Amino acid sequence: MSEFDLDEALDDVDDAILELESRPQAEGVSAELDLGEPSRWQIHPIGWVAIGVLVVAAVYHTLIDTKFLIGNFAWWHWAFFAALAVFSLRPAVLHGIRLGIEGTASVTKSIAWMLAWVVFGLQLFNVVTRYSNEFLEQDILFGQVVSAAWQSFGLMFLIGVNYGVRDGVNPRIDFWWAKFEPKTKAWLDFVVHVALLFPFIWMAIRILRPYAETSLGRRRSGEWPSGHRVWETWEQSPEADQLPVGPIKAMLLVAFVLFGLQVIAEIIKTGFVMIGDDKRGDIVVSEVPQRIE
Repeated sequence: MSEFDLDEALDDVDDAILELESRPQAEGVSAELDLGEPSRWQIHPIGWVAIGVLVVAAVYHTLIDTKFLIGNFAWWHWAFFAALAVFSLRPAVLHGIRLGIEGTASVTKSIAWMLAWVVFGLQLFNVVTRYSNEFLEQDILFGQVVSAAWQSFGLMFLIGVNYGVRDGVNPRIDFWWAKFEPKTKAWLDFVVHVALLFPFIWMAIRILRPYAETSLGRRRSGEWPSGHRVWETWEQSPEADQLPVGPIKAMLLVAFVLFGLQVIAEIIKTGFVMIGDDKRGDIVVSEVPQRIE
């Protein structure tokens, strides 16, 4: 074929493509042709998990009298899992919930970065005052500043745990993980999060709740101290000139709540990948070098 004939053929192909693109599509065709779009009647996997939990809880509650939580659900437990089962039929609602949770992670990320600068400033103050105190002949509140530094350092990690889960900064054996297909990764994450990680977080929250309340001054009788000087009831550090440790201990509970919410978001996201909804699953191909940690 001559060079002139080849150029003419290419022009004809371009014209045909433009003509096809200009034609209006039939109503409803685009939704069926979207790659990764799940079936209209397909249930999100989190719905099957919620239904399974409700069935087991009902069996334990009616037929087996136990002291386990699964047989003694409070009303909000039933409402929570029932809502998950209902929302599993509405992918847009689940997707909105996930985006809202991940928006919280963006806020805690900013707070964690600010706390990093606070830790730097406090430690710099400690270094400067350590060597200048003898010249100023003044007593510096060294104990309080050191306590504020380590509490800020701990708070930075506690408040940023959900951001770490969202962005995948947790250690992973990448050379093994990277070989899997997206759906295989989603299945593995979904099963591990549902069967192992989320039950652990649920248990930790139940254990840490009374621990946090005691740290903030709640008595064994269940009564909270009266008065506006609540900081006087906080658990105190046994060391001299230290800040109260009650608030930072209570933040353990907050950290696990944030952790649990982000795990729910990850379960929702991986569930979308499992049913073929890659758009809502937000599959991202990482270009980070493989590592073993």
